[in-house]
Amino acid sequence: MKNMKVVALAGGVGGAKLAAGLQAVLPPGDLTVIVNTGDDFEHWGLTICPDLDTVMYNLAGIHNPETGWGLLGESFTTFGAISQLGGEDWFRLGDKDLAVHLRRSEWLRQGVSLTEVADRLRRSFGIPSNILPMSDSPVRTLVHTDEGDLPFQHYFVRRRCEPIVIDLSFVGADQARLTDAVQEALSAATLVVFCPSNPYLSLDPILCIPGVRQQLRRMAAPKIAVSPIVGGQAIKGPAAKMMRELGQASSPLTVVDHFDGLLTGFVLDDQDAVLRNAVDLPTVVTNTMMTDLESKINLAKQVLALGTELMVSPSAKIRRRSKAAS
Repeated sequence: MKNMKVVALAGGVGGAKLAAGLQAVLPPGDLTVIVNTGDDFEHWGLTICPDLDTVMYNLAGIHNPETGWGLLGESFTTFGAISQLGGEDWFRLGDKDLAVHLRRSEWLRQGVSLTEVADRLRRSFGIPSNILPMSDSPVRTLVHTDEGDLPFQHYFVRRRCEPIVIDLSFVGADQARLTDAVQEALSAATLVVFCPSNPYLSLDPILCIPGVRQQLRRMAAPKIAVSPIVGGQAIKGPAAKMMRELGQASSPLTVVDHFDGLLTGFVLDDQDAVLRNAVDLPTVVTNTMMTDLESKINLAKQVLALGTELMVSPSAKIRRRSKAAS
């Protein structure tokens, strides 16, 4: 996969998994992951960036494989002590994870940009790929529910996605600025990958940053999405539940429609092969369930292969069921 500069738009566990697969296939430095920061929030006086950290830990190969987030072999001594002292204990922070939040918060207080902080952290973990926050300005996802307006982490973690979603707002997005690093990464990209992340909670915050959609529409590079919906269900998280609550079908076709003409290619899971002719895009059908590094790599290879085909023939009518990439 030489001479490809890949930009992945990601958030959550699904995005982090595919990013790890892409990194394993591409030469060092040829992958840039633009990460959702709408999930960021202040907790225990610290700036917590869950999606940035999930991507970082996965790319470093030190994530907890059972959850997809957090650190392997983590301990929770500080969390237990905070709970014993009557502190808020609905959001679990591990001891090693806490060190990252402390360091990040210290740098931010010193006036270092979130982009620079993310780069310092990824270099500390020896990650060859670039990790970019979607903006240096704070953008916060607000979930409008039947129980009232909930900050994202209160909806997602504290309430475990139980309230019915009515709508979403991205507070601060209209004042946010497209960073030079994100703009340069998109300008240099030969392929853009929309990872199998929740389109509403993980990818829409990135796309709502002023200038991102416009730059994506202008780009000649292929833009491929991997469906986060398989067999009518979300692989992980509340995407399918949200689709139904918003009056939409829990289907990969809803994902295609949601991105409103931005895509030039699509990847379906084998379970949804019957839908491939209904997708009005060059489409590959393959296994999208990423259960280990091998399956992450195989999916990454399929995405890159489709991207290569579209670079050669942008209007190609690709309708194929792919075998596991070798």
